[in-house]
Amino acid sequence: MRALKPEDITQSVIQSFADTPDPRLREIMVSLVRHLHAFAQEVKLTEAEWFAGIDFLTRCGHITDDKRQEFILLSDTLGLSMLTVALNQNKPAGCTEATVFGPFHVDGAPQVERGGDVAQGARGTPCLVRGRVLGLKGEPIAGALLDVWQSDEEGLYDVQRPDLGHAQARAVVQADEHGRFDFRSIVAVPYAIPHDGPVGQMLKATARHPWRPAHLHFMVQAPGYETLITHVFRADSAYLDSDAVFGVRPSLVCDWRQQDDGSYLLEFDFVLNPQAA
Repeated sequence: MRALKPEDITQSVIQSFADTPDPRLREIMVSLVRHLHAFAQEVKLTEAEWFAGIDFLTRCGHITDDKRQEFILLSDTLGLSMLTVALNQNKPAGCTEATVFGPFHVDGAPQVERGGDVAQGARGTPCLVRGRVLGLKGEPIAGALLDVWQSDEEGLYDVQRPDLGHAQARAVVQADEHGRFDFRSIVAVPYAIPHDGPVGQMLKATARHPWRPAHLHFMVQAPGYETLITHVFRADSAYLDSDAVFGVRPSLVCDWRQQDDGSYLLEFDFVLNPQAA
């Protein structure tokens, strides 16, 4: 290939994708190149800065394993995860809103019977969680599965405790024939996302904090309905207005009411969107 002037390079790369068989892949790659090159030209990216960027991404890869996903953290803290959710979750009014997935979900969580203990030894103030899973017309969704996970009172998930031999504060609960569910867990607390790696260094360099407001994760699934990935946030939590991953939606902020015995009660109904025919 002949030597190209800077202004010719972008178009040359775009043309290299002309024969891409998948039209959607071609569209994505062309747009990616166009915007990436425009970014480099706008900031007049130096070679040293480019090498630093490559090193940053390499370190993100090195620290990622089956218990830690640094690239999801990076996507979350740059707002890309939440932007993708917002672009793809344009649901009818009345449906429960979605938010970011986060890096701590684990497939194959143990199933807990209704009323059972999700905490499984995780330290924290006891909390009863109950509600219903409904359709848009208020119809109960029998047998819906709720995948639930959260941190303990120290702000750590079970996968962040390498010596722990079993799941804690993580389970799958099934709604009954009336769409009702309930389980025992612990009160959610604010916590810092992992910031001992490249993403944490980025946050520190840009004078940002790593904290998330207190929340409980849910993934709700039922045949004939779109899967919902969301959180329920504590209304009295710090960081609701400065979530490190931009995941707070006002409709997901809820009162966790303290009871006479010092425990808490969270009541929340999930409304699922029917799958398109």
